[in-house]
Amino acid sequence: MDVDSGADSLSLVRRDFSRMPLKVDHNSRPLWISPDNGHIILEGFNTLAEQAQDFLIAIAEPVSRPSFVHEYKLTPYSLYAAVSVGLEPDDIIEVLNRLSKVPVPPSVLNFIREYTASFGKIKLVLKQNKYFVESSHVDILQMLLRDEVIGQARMPEAAKAATVAQTAPGVATEAAGPGTPGTSKAAAQDGTPQPEQGEHDLFSAVIGVYDADELDEDDQVHSFEIKEEFIEVVKRRCNELGFPMLEEYDFRNDHLNADLEIDLKPITHIRPYQEKSLAKMFGNGRARSGIIVLPCGAGKTLVGITAACTIKKSCLVLCTSSVSVMQWRQQFLQWSNVPESQVSVFTADEKQKFSGAAGIVVSTYSMVANTGKRSHTSQKMMNFLESREWGFILLDEVHVVPASMFRRVLTKIKAHAKLGLTATLVREDQKIDELNFLVGPKLYEANWMDLAAKGHIATVQCAEVWCPMTAEFYREYLREKSRKKMLLYCMNPNKFQAAQYLIQYHESRGDKIIVFSDNVYALEAYAIKLGKPYIHGGTPQIERVRILQNFQHNPIVNTIFLSKVGDTSIDLPEATCLIQISSHFGSRRQEAQRLGRILRAKRRNDEGFNAFFYSLVSKDTAEMYYSTKRQQFLIDQGYAFRVIMNLIGQDEMPNLVYATKSEQIELLQSVLIAHENAANVGTDVGPDEFSVSSSAPRAQRMTGSLNALSGAQHMSYVERNRSMNKTLGSEQPRHRAFQKRAANSRKRT
Repeated sequence: MDVDSGADSLSLVRRDFSRMPLKVDHNSRPLWISPDNGHIILEGFNTLAEQAQDFLIAIAEPVSRPSFVHEYKLTPYSLYAAVSVGLEPDDIIEVLNRLSKVPVPPSVLNFIREYTASFGKIKLVLKQNKYFVESSHVDILQMLLRDEVIGQARMPEAAKAATVAQTAPGVATEAAGPGTPGTSKAAAQDGTPQPEQGEHDLFSAVIGVYDADELDEDDQVHSFEIKEEFIEVVKRRCNELGFPMLEEYDFRNDHLNADLEIDLKPITHIRPYQEKSLAKMFGNGRARSGIIVLPCGAGKTLVGITAACTIKKSCLVLCTSSVSVMQWRQQFLQWSNVPESQVSVFTADEKQKFSGAAGIVVSTYSMVANTGKRSHTSQKMMNFLESREWGFILLDEVHVVPASMFRRVLTKIKAHAKLGLTATLVREDQKIDELNFLVGPKLYEANWMDLAAKGHIATVQCAEVWCPMTAEFYREYLREKSRKKMLLYCMNPNKFQAAQYLIQYHESRGDKIIVFSDNVYALEAYAIKLGKPYIHGGTPQIERVRILQNFQHNPIVNTIFLSKVGDTSIDLPEATCLIQISSHFGSRRQEAQRLGRILRAKRRNDEGFNAFFYSLVSKDTAEMYYSTKRQQFLIDQGYAFRVIMNLIGQDEMPNLVYATKSEQIELLQSVLIAHENAANVGTDVGPDEFSVSSSAPRAQRMTGSLNALSGAQHMSYVERNRSMNKTLGSEQPRHRAFQKRAANSRKRT
């Protein structure tokens, strides 16, 4: 029985699967396959669960993965990803049938065959800074050219006759060896065919195995060139037509672009799940474009660096902030043997070019995507980035790419291979699916709970602390209709007391604590009242570094307050406890990113160690709704949020803040007289902005006229201009003296 959410209410939809015949040995098989919607249920307690989970990650999207029962869903994009890493439709069906408790329903078989038939038949190829659509199937190319959208994107000079050419370097394909009798179609990572001998051998033969339908060297590849500005449009249209473009880079046979001398240092250790994710990208000897999803603190940076060391071509790394840029540069120098002169930076403060024919450039999305007027040095650097072919583009926090400003970097920069890295492949604007054609399919997604169980990330206890609103605050909360309602539930005195209690409790245990608040007004109020250092967008860089270094190395500084600038750009493995007092509405991504600040805790491998994540919520306010929505992504990863109604011992604390009624009323008055801009949570972005807690209104851009700028709009002669009077009269009433004068004038005429 499933829950179906309707427009006004929740209704239960009964789905009866009792007629589906169970196999004789169904107890040893871990999967249930739904015939009507492609959902697959995995029994996490089954002996084959771990191997089955690896297989399901390759062919389906994880929906929810709590402790004992996991849910996956087959989608066209997930099947495209499966084919792109070399899985054949027959292999997918065969393994599903072996794992399923019931025969695979015909509807699921048809779905798999339908959406895998056309994948991989056309490719997008970059040659000599030009984009070509290539395929060995002439009829498919002719069908694409007849399409109105794709036909308009074709280069005019190429419209006379189709280009027929041998596959160029960088796109060359190798002949697939004939299958050996008695072996599976799939081959292991080293290319050795594996015998089909039971379930375990079947997994080793299919999971991470690549033997796609390759082209022989003698096969001709037909192609046509498309305009650079239409790349995104063509990729989207091909997806809609059911022919998603495959983007692969045969970097070993690319002799046109200079090689980059880079390797991992001998001391660098790659974890098993990192190796598995990279095997999905390089399984057939070429670099597939796509996305790798790993939890915060699980080593996404090292995965990207290892990919760059494998391709050994010029690499462009794009991050979300200048702090991340410097971290990526430092990580390249720490884990690889690349010379410092070949790792350059392109930010507002530094604009460098690497030495030699090949190198690495680390920059931000906003620097590359900016369409405004640039300085001379910045424009010179952009010309350098746009004029060359890049072997590899690395997209950190790839979930930001669908934003209208950032997505243009993928057409501005010409790269053979793209790899997106993220911990949270979610967006609240439903644009996350666009990454399938902007970057590529999801190649790998790790299980957070499995990594925590194996000690790769910290085990976290999550709790939601309910803080009752005081009578005075709740009365004003019900009266307010502006955005100041949010400020009232953030500044709830009981929330102050809960934060004070949790900070003192965890400091006494020896924990390092980060307190997050999106609202800068509340951030400063809490930090000053509790006597703790704080960082927000207006904090100077020198002050930020001083506070963070004290937090890391000074035993006296055990708590810092951070605004949203600390969501993704600050690496603090010392932190073991996180308290959230204010958040950005219902953002699931932000909740997961903040949890990630404590997943790298240095003490994570200590026996019995737990990190702690507290979310303080004012009861009976809109914050409770947002909190539930924010937690959904983490709950799907297997985390459980406990609700704490009462913090035992809080009332007996000495020096409890806002303990008296008079102090609470004084706090309420300060909140009520605060400017409404103090309730803003989305403007704290960097050190160039002032704190939004200022009581003065911020500057705003408004429409106006030259008359208004010169002051003429308020001079008396405007009253004689009847057309202007009519315009003004529709917006604001005229003074009675002028109304009487105008009436007398009309009578005389």
